[in-house]
Amino acid sequence: MALRHAVLAALLDEELSGYQLAKAFDLGVANFWHALPQQLYAELTRLERDGLIAGREVVQDTRPNKRLFTVTSAGLEELERFTASAAKPSFIRDDLMVKVQAVDHVAAETVIAQLTERAAFAQAKIELLGRLLHTLRGDRTEEEFLRHGERVGPYLTCLRGLAFERGNHDWCVRTAALLKERQAAHARH
Repeated sequence: MALRHAVLAALLDEELSGYQLAKAFDLGVANFWHALPQQLYAELTRLERDGLIAGREVVQDTRPNKRLFTVTSAGLEELERFTASAAKPSFIRDDLMVKVQAVDHVAAETVIAQLTERAAFAQAKIELLGRLLHTLRGDRTEEEFLRHGERVGPYLTCLRGLAFERGNHDWCVRTAALLKERQAAHARH
């Protein structure tokens, strides 16, 4: 997958400015695709140049003008081609996992501290995703929303992000506790 596909998918529901797109990425799309704001702005320029999105200038009285972007029919065709292609398996690439792999030969305290920090970050994301899911479904139950909601794609990717962060949180907490126990046991001997 290229960043272009994630941007096109993020623009499906409404016109967004570059700033709004960056915020949308930070809240929802970041569950499965990370991009810095400057990468998003550069990708918007390429997508518009390639005719996959259209931008329009919005004049604002009290603030600088802004450009709003929407997916074109060519952009929808590109998403159609992308969704028809085979999905590649995902994999983990995480520097914290390398540190845990090496923990028997390095200072465990720093690894434990990083695991604790990552668990706190995951917990904050869990809470944020929970609020986002509630906002997306409104007063409906999850099952009702999934059966009858207008657009469930963002909700489903948010659910995956939630499961991912819960897994991160649980693994970090368990691993940090285990390493602390091992440290204590080694100190006694």
